[in-house]
Parts: sequence; structure tokens; C-alpha cells
Amino acid sequence: MLTDKFGRTHNYLRISLTDNCNFRCSYCMPDACHSFLPRNKLMNAGEIERISAEFIKLGVTKIRLTGGEPLLRKDFEEIINRLSKFPVELLLTTNGLLINKYLETIISAGISTVNVSLDSLNPETFFKITQHNRFHHVWNNILLLLKNNIRVKINTVAVKGYVENEIFDFINLTKELPLHVRFIEFMPFNGNKWNFTKVVTSESLLQLVTKEYDIVKLRDEPNATAKKFKVIGNEGTFAFITTMSNQFCSDCNRLRLTAEGKIKNCLFGKEEFDILSLHRNGKSIVDLIQQAVRNKQSAMGGQFEKGYEHTDASTIYNRSMVSIGG
Repeated sequence: MLTDKFGRTHNYLRISLTDNCNFRCSYCMPDACHSFLPRNKLMNAGEIERISAEFIKLGVTKIRLTGGEPLLRKDFEEIINRLSKFPVELLLTTNGLLINKYLETIISAGISTVNVSLDSLNPETFFKITQHNRFHHVWNNILLLLKNNIRVKINTVAVKGYVENEIFDFINLTKELPLHVRFIEFMPFNGNKWNFTKVVTSESLLQLVTKEYDIVKLRDEPNATAKKFKVIGNEGTFAFITTMSNQFCSDCNRLRLTAEGKIKNCLFGKEEFDILSLHRNGKSIVDLIQQAVRNKQSAMGGQFEKGYEHTDASTIYNRSMVSIGG
């Protein structure tokens, strides 16, 4: 088992397949001229399989494929087929644009839950955020997933100036559709011009919701990042991911593997551990994996000790979100 010095067991691995994306959301990829990793720097399909196998031997039971946009990998089908043979829960996070192309692959791999990043239901606002006029295509792919009995979680970053205008529209989706909408507090990453005044807290959003709907609090799963609610009588649910205002680090069970094979033991951690180089040199990666877990800070990578309201984004050392992996 992968247990850190605070007694937290890590059984959930998020693997970024690429730092490239076909959208250009400013909170994730702030620089339109982002320089992407060359192919030889990325983990190839065989390396992803073999590295995943080592994590599984050490107790990982859940693997999520992320990016960038993971479906941009030309060998995505090969990767997912290799990983689907392992006795783990296999999950996917995507912007939804290419779901129709890979639907059969997703179904055959046994992926039962897909997270889709979607920050607006208004086509014009969607274009402003993503720089692509593809809202209707993404929405049709969400419906396609539901039609094939795949559980869909919509990840919506609570961007100030947008989320307040659309929160009711998102929650109304859950009336007749079995969607699970999650509002994620805006987080600081390299170049995304974050400051605490841009954070729309989950508490403030919940206050808006309770004035409009009769809701109930649902039981949260172990190690959950989302605090779940339901409008009484609705098919779906909604939730808040309170990364900034109410951290949930005490029972974190997650590790991240970047597209170039480096472990980040925390989304906000400064340290990275290069296991791909070890693997390519024919050396065991087990000790370095264990070291990465032991080095994990108690909360927020040790970079938000004064709380988000007293944090200067320029003092935070981290990558852009797209290069870490969603």
C-alpha cells in the first residue's frame, strides 16, 4: 500500500496522456501559443501500461485518464485497451468533443463514468471560454453518453462573471437528465491570472441555490472531493468542489502522473518525481513512487498556509493546469 507520513493511503492514480488540447480555456491553458511536448517526451502506450502495472501492484485500484485532452492521442484506443485488462476502475475526463469518435472504445473498455468539462450552456459564452464554436457538438456527445448508459459528471469551473449567470441553468439540467453537475472553485495555476477576488465560493453559490430550490444534502463517498446535493424530485445531482474555501486534503488518496511521466503527489505540489526516465533506463520505479508518496505535504502542497484569501498567486510555484493533467 502507498501510505504517506500522515497515514493517508493512495489508491487513485490520474494519468495525463497529453499536455495538448483542442480548446483554449484561459484558466487551464492561458497562453494561446502554448508549446506542447514532443512525442518522444510523452509516455508511449507500452510505458503507460507497464508503469500502471507497478502502481497497481502497490495498491492502486482506480485510474483516471486525463489531459490536456486525452482523446487527442492517436493511440488512445491502444492505451485504453491495454489498461482495460487490469483489475481497476478505469475512468475518463474529457472536453467531450471527440466522444462520438471513440464511443465504442469507451464502452468496450468498461468505462462506466465519464467526466466532461463544460463551463457554459450558452453557445456564445462557450466560445468566449474555449475559443471554439463547438457547444452543440459537445452537448450532443453528452446526450450520446447518457443514451449508452454511461454516467456523466459535468465539471464546471466557477468562473466569476459566468457561473452566477448560469448556475440555475446547470441545475435545471438535473431535473429530467441523470447528470451530475459539479461546480469547481477557480484555482491558481501558472499564467491563469488568478487572485482571491476571482474565486466564487461554493458557499455563496449554495446560498443562491437554496433560495431557488428545495434541496437535500447527499452522503459523500469516502475520499470524495465533491460535496453532493440534490433538488428534491430531480433525476440528477449537483455538487461543489471546495478546493479554495474548504480544503479536503485530510483524506486525499490521489496521485498524478504527468504526460512526460513525472509524479505529482499533489495538484499544488512543487516536487515532481521523474519515473519515466528511470523506467527507460531499465531501473525499478518502485522506490521513487514510494518516496513521492512519503514526501507529500499535509495540505495543498504546502503553498496555501495562510488560506486562499491571503495568497499571492505570484508566490505559487506550479505548472499550468493543462501541463499537469486535469
